[in-house]
Amino acid sequence: MQITIRMDDITPDMDWTKFNRFKEILDKHSVKPLIGVVPDNKDPKLQIDPKREDFWDYVKTLEKDGWTIAMHGFNHLYTTREAGLFPIGGKSEFAGVSMSAQDDMIREGKRILKSHGIRTDIFMAPSHSFDKNTIKVLKKNGFSKITDGFGNMPFSRFGMTFYPLAFKKSMAIKAGKKGIETLVYHTNTMEDRDFVAFEKLLDEAQVVSFSRLFSLNPVKKGLFAAFGDALLARSKYNLGRLHKLIKHK
Repeated sequence: MQITIRMDDITPDMDWTKFNRFKEILDKHSVKPLIGVVPDNKDPKLQIDPKREDFWDYVKTLEKDGWTIAMHGFNHLYTTREAGLFPIGGKSEFAGVSMSAQDDMIREGKRILKSHGIRTDIFMAPSHSFDKNTIKVLKKNGFSKITDGFGNMPFSRFGMTFYPLAFKKSMAIKAGKKGIETLVYHTNTMEDRDFVAFEKLLDEAQVVSFSRLFSLNPVKKGLFAAFGDALLARSKYNLGRLHKLIKHK
Protein backbone atom coordinates (compact mmCIF):
# COMPACT_ATOMS: atom_id res chain seq x y z
CA MET A 1 0.00 0.00 0.00
CA GLN A 2 1.27 3.42 -0.94
CA ILE A 3 0.49 6.37 1.30
CA THR A 4 0.12 10.08 0.60
CA ILE A 5 0.04 12.92 3.10
CA ARG A 6 -2.61 15.63 3.58
CA MET A 7 -1.96 18.63 5.84
CA ASP A 8 -4.94 20.68 7.06
CA ASP A 9 -5.20 24.21 8.53
CA ILE A 10 -2.44 26.01 6.63
CA THR A 11 -2.71 29.69 7.58
CA PRO A 12 -0.39 32.72 7.94
CA ASP A 13 -0.78 32.48 11.74
CA MET A 14 -0.41 28.73 12.32
CA ASP A 15 2.20 27.17 14.60
CA TRP A 16 5.23 27.65 12.36
CA THR A 17 7.63 25.74 14.60
CA LYS A 18 5.54 22.59 14.27
CA PHE A 19 4.92 23.13 10.56
CA ASN A 20 8.64 23.50 9.90
CA ARG A 21 9.42 20.39 11.94
CA PHE A 22 6.89 18.41 9.88
CA LYS A 23 8.26 19.84 6.64
CA GLU A 24 11.82 18.85 7.56
CA ILE A 25 10.71 15.23 7.83
CA LEU A 26 8.92 15.42 4.48
CA ASP A 27 11.92 17.05 2.80
CA LYS A 28 14.24 14.38 4.20
CA HIS A 29 12.18 11.75 2.36
CA SER A 30 11.42 13.88 -0.74
CA VAL A 31 7.66 13.62 -0.13
CA LYS A 32 5.39 16.41 -1.40
CA PRO A 33 2.02 16.56 0.40
CA LEU A 34 -1.39 18.08 -0.24
CA ILE A 35 -1.90 21.20 1.90
CA GLY A 36 -5.25 22.84 2.71
CA VAL A 37 -4.85 26.62 2.68
CA VAL A 38 -7.57 28.67 4.43
CA PRO A 39 -8.22 31.75 2.24
CA ASP A 40 -9.28 34.09 5.08
CA ASN A 41 -8.71 32.46 8.45
CA LYS A 42 -10.96 33.73 11.24
CA ASP A 43 -10.84 30.64 13.45
CA PRO A 44 -9.20 31.66 16.75
CA LYS A 45 -8.09 28.04 17.34
CA LEU A 46 -5.83 28.31 14.30
CA GLN A 47 -4.43 31.73 15.23
CA ILE A 48 -1.29 30.66 17.11
CA ASP A 49 1.75 32.61 15.88
CA PRO A 50 2.06 36.15 14.49
CA LYS A 51 1.08 36.22 10.83
CA ARG A 52 3.91 35.42 8.45
CA GLU A 53 4.15 38.45 6.16
CA ASP A 54 5.48 36.47 3.19
CA PHE A 55 2.91 33.69 3.60
CA TRP A 56 1.43 33.77 0.11
CA ASP A 57 4.82 33.95 -1.60
CA TYR A 58 5.90 31.02 0.57
CA VAL A 59 2.86 28.96 -0.47
CA LYS A 60 3.70 29.65 -4.11
CA THR A 61 7.27 28.48 -3.43
CA LEU A 62 5.94 25.23 -1.97
CA GLU A 63 3.72 24.76 -5.02
CA LYS A 64 6.68 25.26 -7.35
CA ASP A 65 8.54 22.64 -5.32
CA GLY A 66 5.81 20.07 -6.04
CA TRP A 67 3.42 20.53 -3.13
CA THR A 68 -0.28 20.33 -4.07
CA ILE A 69 -2.60 23.14 -2.92
CA ALA A 70 -6.26 22.78 -1.94
CA MET A 71 -8.67 25.48 -0.80
CA HIS A 72 -9.53 24.63 2.81
CA GLY A 73 -12.96 26.21 3.30
CA PHE A 74 -13.23 29.99 3.53
CA ASN A 75 -12.95 31.40 7.09
CA HIS A 76 -12.73 27.99 8.83
CA LEU A 77 -15.61 29.00 11.11
CA TYR A 78 -18.23 26.41 12.04
CA THR A 79 -21.76 27.80 11.87
CA THR A 80 -23.91 24.62 11.83
CA ARG A 81 -24.00 21.23 13.54
CA GLU A 82 -24.61 19.45 10.23
CA ALA A 83 -22.41 16.45 9.47
CA GLY A 84 -23.01 16.54 5.72
CA LEU A 85 -22.52 13.78 3.15
CA PHE A 86 -19.37 12.44 4.85
CA PRO A 87 -20.36 12.51 8.55
CA ILE A 88 -16.96 12.14 10.17
CA GLY A 89 -17.52 15.35 12.16
CA GLY A 90 -20.44 17.04 13.86
CA LYS A 91 -19.96 20.63 12.71
CA SER A 92 -19.65 22.50 9.46
CA GLU A 93 -18.77 25.72 7.72
CA PHE A 94 -20.83 24.66 4.68
CA ALA A 95 -23.33 21.82 5.24
CA GLY A 96 -26.76 23.19 6.09
CA VAL A 97 -25.91 26.69 4.84
CA SER A 98 -27.99 28.12 1.97
CA MET A 99 -26.69 27.59 -1.55
CA SER A 100 -26.38 31.34 -2.16
CA ALA A 101 -24.28 31.81 0.99
CA GLN A 102 -22.08 28.84 0.07
CA ASP A 103 -21.66 30.27 -3.41
CA ASP A 104 -20.50 33.58 -1.93
CA MET A 105 -17.95 31.83 0.31
CA ILE A 106 -16.56 29.54 -2.37
CA ARG A 107 -16.34 32.34 -4.93
CA GLU A 108 -14.66 34.76 -2.50
CA GLY A 109 -12.25 32.11 -1.24
CA LYS A 110 -11.16 31.34 -4.77
CA ARG A 111 -10.82 35.06 -5.53
CA ILE A 112 -8.54 35.54 -2.51
CA LEU A 113 -6.30 32.65 -3.53
CA LYS A 114 -6.18 33.88 -7.12
CA SER A 115 -5.28 37.40 -5.97
CA HIS A 116 -2.18 35.87 -4.38
CA GLY A 117 -1.28 33.83 -7.45
CA ILE A 118 -2.70 30.55 -6.15
CA ARG A 119 -4.93 28.61 -8.56
CA THR A 120 -6.45 25.30 -7.55
CA ASP A 121 -9.45 23.15 -8.43
CA ILE A 122 -9.19 21.02 -5.25
CA PHE A 123 -11.48 21.62 -2.28
CA MET A 124 -10.90 20.50 1.32
CA ALA A 125 -13.90 21.00 3.63
CA PRO A 126 -13.22 21.94 7.27
CA SER A 127 -14.21 19.01 9.51
CA HIS A 128 -14.81 17.02 6.28
CA SER A 129 -18.35 18.43 6.19
CA PHE A 130 -20.12 19.42 2.97
CA ASP A 131 -23.49 18.77 1.34
CA LYS A 132 -24.94 18.50 -2.16
CA ASN A 133 -25.25 22.28 -2.39
CA THR A 134 -21.53 22.58 -1.67
CA ILE A 135 -20.79 20.29 -4.59
CA LYS A 136 -23.06 22.31 -6.89
CA VAL A 137 -21.38 25.62 -6.08
CA LEU A 138 -17.92 24.07 -6.25
CA LYS A 139 -18.61 22.92 -9.79
CA LYS A 140 -20.09 26.33 -10.64
CA ASN A 141 -16.87 27.99 -9.45
CA GLY A 142 -14.47 25.77 -11.32
CA PHE A 143 -13.62 23.11 -8.74
CA SER A 144 -13.47 19.50 -9.94
CA LYS A 145 -11.78 17.67 -7.07
CA ILE A 146 -12.55 17.02 -3.39
CA THR A 147 -10.23 15.43 -0.84
CA ASP A 148 -12.59 13.25 1.21
CA GLY A 149 -14.38 9.91 1.33
CA PHE A 150 -12.82 6.55 2.16
CA GLY A 151 -10.93 4.20 -0.12
CA ASN A 152 -7.62 3.39 -1.76
CA MET A 153 -8.31 4.81 -5.22
CA PRO A 154 -9.68 8.10 -6.57
CA PHE A 155 -13.38 7.80 -7.37
CA SER A 156 -15.98 9.84 -9.22
CA ARG A 157 -19.39 10.90 -7.97
CA PHE A 158 -21.66 13.90 -8.56
CA GLY A 159 -19.46 14.82 -11.52
CA MET A 160 -16.47 15.36 -9.18
CA THR A 161 -13.29 13.39 -8.55
CA PHE A 162 -12.78 12.44 -4.91
CA TYR A 163 -9.37 11.69 -3.42
CA PRO A 164 -10.28 9.52 -0.42
CA LEU A 165 -8.73 9.14 3.01
CA ALA A 166 -7.56 6.10 4.96
CA PHE A 167 -10.15 4.83 7.43
CA LYS A 168 -7.48 3.79 9.91
CA LYS A 169 -3.75 4.54 9.85
CA SER A 170 -2.69 1.08 11.05
CA MET A 171 -4.71 -0.56 8.28
CA ALA A 172 -3.27 1.72 5.61
CA ILE A 173 0.35 0.73 6.27
CA LYS A 174 -0.21 -3.03 6.18
CA ALA A 175 2.00 -4.78 3.68
CA GLY A 176 0.37 -6.50 0.74
CA LYS A 177 -2.55 -4.13 0.27
CA LYS A 178 -2.93 -2.48 -3.12
CA GLY A 179 -3.75 1.12 -3.95
CA ILE A 180 -3.01 4.49 -2.34
CA GLU A 181 -4.50 5.87 0.86
CA THR A 182 -4.17 9.38 2.28
CA LEU A 183 -3.32 10.12 5.92
CA VAL A 184 -4.46 13.43 7.44
CA TYR A 185 -2.32 15.57 9.74
CA HIS A 186 -2.95 18.76 11.73
CA THR A 187 0.50 20.02 12.69
CA ASN A 188 -0.89 22.69 15.04
CA THR A 189 -1.99 20.01 17.50
CA MET A 190 0.85 17.51 17.08
CA GLU A 191 3.04 16.58 20.06
CA ASP A 192 6.58 15.19 20.20
CA ARG A 193 5.40 11.60 20.08
CA ASP A 194 3.37 12.39 16.95
CA PHE A 195 6.44 13.70 15.13
CA VAL A 196 8.42 10.63 16.17
CA ALA A 197 5.65 8.37 14.86
CA PHE A 198 5.46 10.35 11.62
CA GLU A 199 9.18 10.03 10.96
CA LYS A 200 8.94 6.30 11.67
CA LEU A 201 6.10 6.06 9.16
CA LEU A 202 8.19 7.67 6.43
CA ASP A 203 11.16 5.45 7.30
CA GLU A 204 9.17 2.23 7.11
CA ALA A 205 6.17 2.72 4.80
CA GLN A 206 5.95 3.47 1.08
CA VAL A 207 5.02 7.14 1.27
CA VAL A 208 4.69 8.99 -2.06
CA SER A 209 3.87 12.53 -3.11
CA PHE A 210 0.20 13.42 -3.37
CA SER A 211 0.53 14.22 -7.08
CA ARG A 212 0.96 10.48 -7.67
CA LEU A 213 -2.82 10.23 -7.32
CA PHE A 214 -3.35 12.38 -10.41
CA SER A 215 -1.92 9.64 -12.64
CA LEU A 216 -4.71 7.25 -11.60
CA ASN A 217 -8.06 7.09 -13.35
CA PRO A 218 -10.94 7.47 -10.89
CA VAL A 219 -13.29 4.52 -10.45
CA LYS A 220 -17.03 5.01 -10.47
CA LYS A 221 -18.59 4.88 -7.01
CA GLY A 222 -22.33 4.34 -6.86
CA LEU A 223 -24.96 5.11 -4.26
CA PHE A 224 -24.42 1.87 -2.34
CA ALA A 225 -20.68 2.48 -1.93
CA ALA A 226 -21.33 6.10 -0.94
CA PHE A 227 -23.79 4.90 1.70
CA GLY A 228 -21.07 2.58 3.03
CA ASP A 229 -18.66 5.52 3.23
CA ALA A 230 -21.22 7.47 5.25
CA LEU A 231 -21.68 4.60 7.69
CA LEU A 232 -17.93 4.22 8.14
CA ALA A 233 -17.55 7.98 8.68
CA ARG A 234 -20.30 8.05 11.29
CA SER A 235 -18.79 5.06 13.11
CA LYS A 236 -15.35 6.74 13.11
CA TYR A 237 -16.92 9.91 14.53
CA ASN A 238 -18.74 7.98 17.27
CA LEU A 239 -15.60 6.04 18.18
CA GLY A 240 -13.70 9.31 18.43
CA ARG A 241 -16.28 10.78 20.78
CA LEU A 242 -16.24 7.64 22.92
CA HIS A 243 -12.44 7.78 23.16
CA LYS A 244 -12.59 11.41 24.34
CA LEU A 245 -15.19 10.57 26.99
CA ILE A 246 -13.09 7.70 28.33
CA LYS A 247 -9.92 9.83 28.25
CA HIS A 248 -11.50 12.61 30.31
CA LYS A 249 -13.13 10.38 32.93
